[in-house]
Amino acid sequence: MAKTAKFSKSQYLSWYESMYLMRKFEEKISQLYIQRKFGGFLHLYIGQEAVVAGAVSATKPEDNMITAYRCHAHPIGRGTDIKYMMAELYGKSTGLSKGKGGSMHMFDISKRVFGGHGIVGGQIPLGAGLAFAEKYKGTDNVTLCSMGDGAIRQGALHEAFNMSMIWKLPVIFIIENNHYAMGTSVARTSNVVELYRLGLSYDMPGEPVDGMSVEAVHNAIAKAAKWCRDGKGPYLLEMKTYRFKGHSMSDPRKYRTKKEEEEYLAEDPIDRVLKTIKKNKHASEEELEIIHQKVKNKIEKAIKFAEDSPFPEPEAMYEDIYAEPYPFIRD
Repeated sequence: MAKTAKFSKSQYLSWYESMYLMRKFEEKISQLYIQRKFGGFLHLYIGQEAVVAGAVSATKPEDNMITAYRCHAHPIGRGTDIKYMMAELYGKSTGLSKGKGGSMHMFDISKRVFGGHGIVGGQIPLGAGLAFAEKYKGTDNVTLCSMGDGAIRQGALHEAFNMSMIWKLPVIFIIENNHYAMGTSVARTSNVVELYRLGLSYDMPGEPVDGMSVEAVHNAIAKAAKWCRDGKGPYLLEMKTYRFKGHSMSDPRKYRTKKEEEEYLAEDPIDRVLKTIKKNKHASEEELEIIHQKVKNKIEKAIKFAEDSPFPEPEAMYEDIYAEPYPFIRD
């Protein structure tokens, strides 16, 4: 990979605040989940924040994002107000999906975030479809389609890869390789453990990326986005990252050793950004504390908003079943 570009003070502070908000939001909702403030499933992104932060800084607000059910960080990275996310977790009508989606279905079309998908691998062909729409409309927008290392075992991935290459679709396929599909390691499910090589049979370019480094992620995404905008087709990136928590809240993580977890904790992506900020004197301790307090206040306000919001009315179960018809469709 090319030499890492030098990033500005404002970029580092922006990364830090965004990643810190992702981390603290998820730490808080894990506590709320244990307190049974809301139910359903809860999959945390803690440890992987650099993947979203670097992707957002290297792309445009008009670019699309779509991901799987570990989907809280993606809208936060794009600037979604967390009060609507909190309300969605609580199942309230003011939530992003009117309280009908929950943790695994965070959508914010205003930020070009298209989910949040509970079906393993279900978002992969949808990501290709979003890219097809952009090409059809003649825009230069790129689609970031994220998936876990377990989802790549789905057959739909190969169909999406093939069509994307045939039609030269502007889509960046991002494998968030945190090494375990639930509790099963990559090595136990695949003869190919360098996952970026999965695109080679389709002549799709790809490369591995240090997913614990926000700078490395930014550079890789920027390179891939330029490739897509130049009309050369899709690009595959394997983000080598790690989730510090279990697959979900019910996961005791017995398939991992303490030593392995400690080695990755030492590479905490937020700590790495913080060390750079302090080394270059981008912010004083007082300025950092202002960021911390700002994030704390946002989370507290989000909780209050969620708890004060109403649940959907019973008749709401019959709404949003079908999309509104286009004007040219007749009864």
